Amino acid sequence: MRQGEIYLVNFEPSIGHECRKVRPALVIQSDEIFDTSSLVTVMPISSKIQTWQEPDVFIGKDSKNRLASDSVIRVRQISSFDSVRFIKRVGEANSPVLRKVRGYLRKHFAL
Repeated sequence: MRQGEIYLVNFEPSIGHECRKVRPALVIQSDEIFDTSSLVTVMPISSKIQTWQEPDVFIGKDSKNRLASDSVIRVRQISSFDSVRFIKRVGEANSPVLRKVRGYLRKHFAL
């Protein structure tokens, strides 16, 4: 796994407003951290673009990310999971999308 890759992840069980079911997610964890942690940090991806709100990041379906439809990255719903929840690699996000996600992370963590 590497930062920027998209995987199908099992988000169940979930509570309250957390993302549910098996869905794609963007790996946001730094590549250096993979050697020191058994957890992988992700942001869920939703195909319900009609509910898109700032600061969510739009990610259009393309041959690189191999998503089934245009989607949004739910940037406020950062989660860390054990690698057993990861089902398969789907694709990877392009550079403009990753720049927007990194920009959000700088704001979120006041970096």
